[in-house]
Amino acid sequence: MDLVNTDTTRIQAQIADAFRFRHATKLFDPHRTIAEEEFATILEAARLSPTSFGHEPFRILMIQSPQKRALFRAFSWGASGLRNGTPGQLGTASHFGIILAATSTAMAAGSDYLQAHYREVKQLPEEVIEIINGSYARFQEAGHAIRTDREISDWSGKQAYIVLANMMTAGALLGIDSCPIEGFDMAPATETLARDFGVDTDRWRPAVMFAFGYRAAAPDVPKTRRRMEDVVSWH
Repeated sequence: MDLVNTDTTRIQAQIADAFRFRHATKLFDPHRTIAEEEFATILEAARLSPTSFGHEPFRILMIQSPQKRALFRAFSWGASGLRNGTPGQLGTASHFGIILAATSTAMAAGSDYLQAHYREVKQLPEEVIEIINGSYARFQEAGHAIRTDREISDWSGKQAYIVLANMMTAGALLGIDSCPIEGFDMAPATETLARDFGVDTDRWRPAVMFAFGYRAAAPDVPKTRRRMEDVVSWH
């Protein structure tokens, strides 16, 4: 029992240390690259992440080529470094990518995409698929009232943020820095994905960008958060 308690205490400390270590890294060391097997672990954390109804309404597009990254610089003000006179995350991150969120074409109740997902990925029997189709239709129509393409795409984006949070936590546990990036203009980003990356933007749209690597310097401001009693209430 003492060994179990010791292990639990050690894991608790590791988790807390990882969250204190993590910060929104604006500038990475361009000379340090994340080992392939370590980034594979980060991607596995993404792949295994939970999503509503288990629909996995996301894809991850990795952008490693400097030429390909440059295509986003003009309209990705949160990653370009223009605000602080640096190459930004686009120019310095070891790994840079975009999580794409599924639109209503894939995620509307009864879609061909979902039927294939139930059968081929989840390997569900037909009678269970029928039940899920009904439950998900009620969820979309009445439970959460997500009916329009924008509403469904935003719902998919919520799942993308779960995925990214798990990626960043996995990275922090490995001593790898990261930054979630919402600072980009949606329309030109979507156009670039369609034109230069072959993304079917009727089906997939950008939800959030991300960067991983190793910090160029220690954070210049301390981590601040609200007090626990201001965050959590017990009833």
